[in-house]
Amino acid sequence: MAETVLNASLRERVGKGGSRALRREEKIPAVIYGKGMDACSMVVDPKELKAALSTEAGMNALITLKGEGPFDGKVVILKDMQVHPVRRSLVHADFQAIDLTQKILVMVPVLPVGKSEGEKMGGQMQIVRHELEVYCLPTAIPQSIEVDINALNIGDVVHVEDIPLEGEIEIPHDVNFTVLTVVGVKAEEEEDEEGEEAVGAVAEEDAEEASDE
Repeated sequence: MAETVLNASLRERVGKGGSRALRREEKIPAVIYGKGMDACSMVVDPKELKAALSTEAGMNALITLKGEGPFDGKVVILKDMQVHPVRRSLVHADFQAIDLTQKILVMVPVLPVGKSEGEKMGGQMQIVRHELEVYCLPTAIPQSIEVDINALNIGDVVHVEDIPLEGEIEIPHDVNFTVLTVVGVKAEEEEDEEGEEAVGAVAEEDAEEASDE
């Protein structure tokens, strides 16, 4: 997996006032933490961060921090970022320092490959888990978990234990949960109609009770 570089500097001012001042300078506050190091407050450029995440690795990009501070040279992965609810701009980022020789837990998107037989007959693909938690070396994080769906018929289900994995990649799980399934459109329509009928029956009962009072 390719690594990217992100410039950072130590954050001197903390609190809401300091954060607002940073954003006026088109910077955002950030924090780095990891095994064997104290959490450290930093300042990064949101545009540079977006560029670092624009590789094929996406949110799981390995980023090397550069700058004057204890974080210089640390390889990190983005663990969380806060976005402004209205402007949708980045307002804060959390980074985890990692050891490239130790496995970590990351979320990887599920990617159905092909078109199922069930869809060809009018069914619909339902992705129950859009992401899966993967345990692997940082350098072996897959871009996606591909699931071949070509042979699936209506009613077929793919469970987590059905997914073939390559290399030393694991998907930790306690139960054999559903990842995706193919459902029939008719069954969905019947469920919707039953739901509407039930709501209508409740409304009629309420109206009758109100008229009796």
